[in-house]
Amino acid sequence: MLPDRIRVVNKYVTNRLLRGLAKLSRGPFALIRHVGRRSGKPYETVIMVWPMGASFVIALTYGPQVDWYRNILAAEGGTVFWHRKLYTVGKPEAINPKTALTAFPTPFRQILGRIGLQDFVRVKFIEPAAPGQ
Repeated sequence: MLPDRIRVVNKYVTNRLLRGLAKLSRGPFALIRHVGRRSGKPYETVIMVWPMGASFVIALTYGPQVDWYRNILAAEGGTVFWHRKLYTVGKPEAINPKTALTAFPTPFRQILGRIGLQDFVRVKFIEPAAPGQ
């Protein structure tokens, strides 16, 4: 898990810059759309996803206590905007690190393996999301 201060910098600086990359049709960056557990307010968070069959694998680099993860867990799903397509996804499921890492390109697999990351989830595609979601 990465240090909390890096998470804060990423949340307020890096993620704003990466939002543009998430709207492209290349690379691992995606926007996960979720609703606040208490506020009911809609949010978008930049994450990295890797496809695995009819699902996305996500490394929880900041651990399972991040808001976007807790929100989609409570709501039992959300939507992911990746490569200019919107996917409705179900409740996140924990996935074994060895299995999860097979979805990642080699450089990411090596980095995540070296830092000893153990928290990965898979979100399965439910159906194409309705336009405007």
